[in-house]
Amino acid sequence: MTSVLQFDSVIHPPVRLQLAAALSEVNDMEFGRARDLLGVSDSVLSKHLAQMQEAGYVRLRKAPLGGRQRTWLVLTAQGRAALKAHVRALQDLAGIVG
Repeated sequence: MTSVLQFDSVIHPPVRLQLAAALSEVNDMEFGRARDLLGVSDSVLSKHLAQMQEAGYVRLRKAPLGGRQRTWLVLTAQGRAALKAHVRALQDLAGIVG
């Protein structure tokens, strides 16, 4: 191994990695859908989103759905780039140990 692999500390935790991957497949996702998909509580998802939002990886927007105000999650261009780089580092690691 000639260099140290560069994992993204914001995306690396499993819930955040799964969320980033799920959001990369869609334009946006409603908070409740993301919570159910990940199998976490509202508070756990909110804490992870706060970290991702602070890093500029996720943007939150409010919009109505079914007559109620909902929170929608959007993976930013910066978030997409970070996910891609993190997955590349994981693939490099798998190539080293595989």
